[in-house]
Amino acid sequence: MTELYATAIFLFVLFALLGSSVWIGLALMGVAWVGMELFTTRPAGDAMITTIWTGASSWTLTALPLFIWMGEILFRTRLSQDLFRGLAPWMRWLPGGLLHTNIAGCTLFAAVSGSSAATLTTVGKMSIPELRERGYPEYMIIGTLAGAATLGLMIPPSLTLIVYGVTINESITKLFMAGIFPGLVLSSLFMAYIIVWHYWRKDERPDPEPPMSLTDMFKESRFLIPVLALVFTVIGSMYFGWATATEAAAVGVLGSLALAALQRSLTWETFTASLMGATRTSAMIALILMGAAFLSLAMGFTGLPRALATWIDTMNLSPIVLIGVLTLFYLVLGMFMDGLSSVVLTMAIVEPMIRQAGIDVIWFGIFLVVVIETAQVTPPIGFNLFVLQGMTQHEISYIAKTAIPMVGLMLLMVVILVVWPELATWLPENMRGQP
Repeated sequence: MTELYATAIFLFVLFALLGSSVWIGLALMGVAWVGMELFTTRPAGDAMITTIWTGASSWTLTALPLFIWMGEILFRTRLSQDLFRGLAPWMRWLPGGLLHTNIAGCTLFAAVSGSSAATLTTVGKMSIPELRERGYPEYMIIGTLAGAATLGLMIPPSLTLIVYGVTINESITKLFMAGIFPGLVLSSLFMAYIIVWHYWRKDERPDPEPPMSLTDMFKESRFLIPVLALVFTVIGSMYFGWATATEAAAVGVLGSLALAALQRSLTWETFTASLMGATRTSAMIALILMGAAFLSLAMGFTGLPRALATWIDTMNLSPIVLIGVLTLFYLVLGMFMDGLSSVVLTMAIVEPMIRQAGIDVIWFGIFLVVVIETAQVTPPIGFNLFVLQGMTQHEISYIAKTAIPMVGLMLLMVVILVVWPELATWLPENMRGQP
């Protein structure tokens, strides 16, 4: 009964603060403060100071601003134009033609960005004008871009996986490795959708691209070399155990600065804009993590997570049923909150559940990212939908409609992960170097 009363208090204060437009991090701190004052005898101020400092000074967390800065630097270079020039010759012969540049471009940029919004904006600037000019259907341009941009949440370096790893004290490097194969499978599903469209809607195909010699194709591919080198350096250094996630992020920042300098797009304005952009994003995420750490402490004192995990255990739910329930839970939650907030807000309760059920936490991190990806393109407040609205000036309802097939493919990805969990666990279990 005490746990039920505590839950009601927590939820009431949380929704009251969020409904009054208080920042999410401060709202979490407010809920935790109320919980500490009502349900414990420990001074709330002392607990808050200690917990916030401990959560914010984590060495693992230092990878976060560095990866964000790397993405910000590349976002301000000529990478988008170079990506299209390098990818187009190889995508043109596939069924569906240059629509595949949306998928391939998002996959590549996700591997140097870690952000869904940055991936969507960069690749969208590249592909939308080019595909419109070539006569591709608008709904296919927007739908494939909305879905593929979510790959920025899964393919390393993923900001969501960093936050998840810090929250549950799990290896960031292992989480990054776990996201590679599922990310590639999901991008393959998106490309398969384009191929099906190509054969199913033959009347909507644009005019075929003019022929290009193999020599010219390789010449255009030289524009991909810098970004591919950066991707393999960052991810490869973690896989082979040469660098931790934080060290690889530092290498990524230096590599992106070198790439920008080679492109002659590294000016003082570019440098300061990228640094300030990374600072703002990092500060926002850090504030959310601070609030989440304090909330986790407050919930621990009330015994709510433990009681809820015990209650779930008494229901004798199989791991499959629990995953199904959590899928619905996160889809609904994701309609009203961004992905990072969903992770930090729920982990204090969900982590004991999944450990009690014997679910691998590395696998669950990838599952969680796929579900959050789905919520990114689900109305009413799917974040990617709003970014696309600003880029295309279409109504949210139209953009959401174009993304429905991609939502279906992401839900199919959840099923694939459940049926073949090794897709996420094999690489981290067999990786070299870092534990």
